[in-house]
Formats: sequence, C-alpha cells, structure tokens
Amino acid sequence: MTTPEHQTPELFRRPPARERRLLTDALRTETISGVVLLVAALVAVVWANTPLSEAYENIRSFHFGIDALGLDLSVEHWASDGLLTIFFFIAGIELKRELTGGELSRPAAAALPIVAAACGMAVPALFYFAVNAPSGGQLHGWAVPMATDIAFALGVLAVIGTHLPSGIRAFLLTLAIVDDLGAILVIAVFYTSSLNFLALAGALAGLVLFRVLHANLRVRGWYVYVPLGLAIWGLMYNSGVHATISGVAMGMLLIAKPSAKDTHGDEAEAAWLGERTTPAERIEHRVRPLSAGLAVPVFALFSAGVSVSGSALSEVFRQPESLGVMLGLFAGKIVGIFGGTWLAARFTKARLSSDLSWWDLLGVAMLGGIGFTVSLLVTELAFTDDATTEHVKAAVLIASLVAAIAASVLLKFRNAKYKSLWEAETRDEDRDRIPDLDQPEDAALRPAEAARRAAEAKRRAEQEDGRHPEG
Repeated sequence: MTTPEHQTPELFRRPPARERRLLTDALRTETISGVVLLVAALVAVVWANTPLSEAYENIRSFHFGIDALGLDLSVEHWASDGLLTIFFFIAGIELKRELTGGELSRPAAAALPIVAAACGMAVPALFYFAVNAPSGGQLHGWAVPMATDIAFALGVLAVIGTHLPSGIRAFLLTLAIVDDLGAILVIAVFYTSSLNFLALAGALAGLVLFRVLHANLRVRGWYVYVPLGLAIWGLMYNSGVHATISGVAMGMLLIAKPSAKDTHGDEAEAAWLGERTTPAERIEHRVRPLSAGLAVPVFALFSAGVSVSGSALSEVFRQPESLGVMLGLFAGKIVGIFGGTWLAARFTKARLSSDLSWWDLLGVAMLGGIGFTVSLLVTELAFTDDATTEHVKAAVLIASLVAAIAASVLLKFRNAKYKSLWEAETRDEDRDRIPDLDQPEDAALRPAEAARRAAEAKRRAEQEDGRHPEG
C-alpha cells in the first residue's frame, strides 16, 4: 500500500481531518485578525492625512521605558519590536507544528508549497534589484517585497465572501509559514548590524531554561513563562539581533508532538483521528487572539500612517526603492509563486488536484502579493531616512491593495466552483459534527467511530458544565 509520504505530490489536495480542524481554527482567528488589520491600517492612513496628523506623529514618536536597561523606546518601536514579538511567537508555533506533523513533515506534500514560497521570495527580490541597480537606488531594501501577509489575505477573503476549499487554504497557509521562515532568517542574518555577545549569551541561556522548564520539568503556568519571556526578549533586543527573533525561538521550543499524557478522550477516538492536543496547540489557542486582536493591529496603527497626498504619491512612483517594492510585491509574487509551482509540476511527478485548475493557483499567487506586517517591519529596518521609509511604506500599501483587488476579482469569478467543493467538504447529513467525507468506510472502524462519538458527546457536556479536562 502506498503511504501518504510516498504518494505523488498533489497541489491543493484536501488535508486529513485533524489537520483540517487545526487549519479551520487557525484561519478563523487569522480571518478576524485580517479584518481588524484592515480597519487599523485604514484608521492609520486617515489619521495621518487629517489635521490631527501632528498628534499622530507625536504619539508615534513618544518615548517611554527603562533607559538603564536599554529599553527607552518610542511607541512605534514598542509596537514593532515588542508587540510584534507575539505575532512571531505564533509564527514559531505554526512552523514547529508544520515541521513535526503538518505539511512540511512530509517531503512529497511539502515540495510544492516550499518551491512556491522560495520562488515567491526570490523573484520579488530580483525585481527590486532590477529596478534599483541601474538607477542607483538603495539595494538593501531587497527583502521588503518578499513577505506575504496571511492575515491580510484572509481578511480580504472574508470581505469578498469566498468559499475557498481547505486544500487551497492549506496551501496558502503553508506557503505563508515558509515565507515567514524566510523573513525570519533574512531579518536575523541581514538586518543585524552589531552584536552584544554578552546580551546574546544571556538570551540563549534564557531559551535553554525555557526549554528545560517546558519540556523536561513540565512546568506549567503563565506566571513562570511571561517574566522569563520578557527577560529573553529584553536581552535579545540589547544583543543587536532583532527582538522578534526571540518570539520565534520560544514558539519553536514548545512541545508540538502529542504524548500519552496529552491525550484527551477515548483511546479509540485517538486511534482513529489522532485526537490529541499538544502543549503548543493549547498555548497557541490562548495566545493567538492576543496576537490577532492586539499586537498586529497596534503595529499596523503606528506603522501604516503614511501621506497619500498627490505630491507624496507621485514620489512613490518616481523613487526606485518604492517602485521596486511595488513591482516586486505584485508582479514578482505572481511570477515567482505561479511560475515556480508550474515549473515544479512540469518537471516532476507533482500534479494539480482534479477538482481545481491553474487559475486557482494564479489567484493564490495574487494573494501572495499582499505583503503588510513583515514588509512594513523590514522597511523600518532597511531604510534610515524618513522620506524613503514613508515612500516605501506607501508602496507596500499600494501594491497590497492592487494585489487584493486583482485576487478578489479572480477568486470571486471562481467562487461558484469553490462553494460546491466547500459544501461537499463540510456536509454532515447525520449531524454528528463530523463531515461525511471523514466517516470511516471500513466496517472494522465503526466501533471505534461509535466510541469516538460518545467521547465527543461527553466532552461537549463537560465543556458546557465548565468541567473540561483542559480547564
């Protein structure tokens, strides 16, 4: 029998039941985050272009903190270096989960999204170089158009009301996770100017302690990890490495594989669906709303406020740095994601799911051109003069808007097909809260399925009574 690991790679294949549930939970929060993010970005742009713009600048540049610890930062930097660490913490958990039990743990399944993400990062950087090298632009902004903002993309999907099937959503999420990994490596390697080795050693020692407490001693309790996390973050900030890297590191140190101690419910249920919660999943479930509802929107509020006057916009289209970012995010992402995946499918055994077409990949490639959170962060790291920074931020917003509109038109055109696939995936005629596609066909599995349903009903009753085992 052919195992999933050795099956022919299939683009936009339907993920297994457990992965779909995790995907649904993650994307539900990301979608809400995307809508909040859109609102925060809109408020920032409007605020920065009204008579209250001076108040906006004053708040953004207001400094506070503990100077003796090297932490006297502006509000803008507290948002980008501090709050955004929570966002990268979630990114670290997602990456760890994908590497240990998700798409990235199976080479055949991971091949296409990895190729798509790699090409989707490399080609936009080449577009940036192609525009800036001949015209004398600042070349160190090459990493700005590399990032894809999954929350913003899902916010757009929520607004236009598409019914993307789980295969496309899983591909988009995996692509974004690999994209985030690339951005993390770029920030750590290329945007670290100088190192304080003593502070860096302290941060690494804190991470070792974090892992020992979590994995070896099995210490539980936020009152232990929040102070430790803050200490690691402060040391990482003072080391010269961007402070958000501490969030990624802590997220990846969490236990992401289930053990017998992590099993909830009946063993038959666990045997059929692998229904086990890991410490990483439980922590992610608690922290993700903080990232989606506070960290990312506040960062957007104090980073997206750029001038959109006629003269300012004309400069955006004349400056090589901003022009390179716009072309990289829109055209570069489309060429990179679509072209790289098509070539991989053309010259390997990979194939497209029979339910979908290459137009769907083109829509995903357009969504990949929505670069917001990480693109704005890299902009602040890459450019030192305020004028160029503002113009490049405006370029990120313009390119993301154009990509969002183009993707919306194409995906809305395909929405009838998506809706039929979505209805087939979620159909539950026996109302047992399990999609009919996930019901076991083998008669030998039916007793296990009955036990699983009983365990599920018991757990729901305990949740309603406030006596859930995880509580």
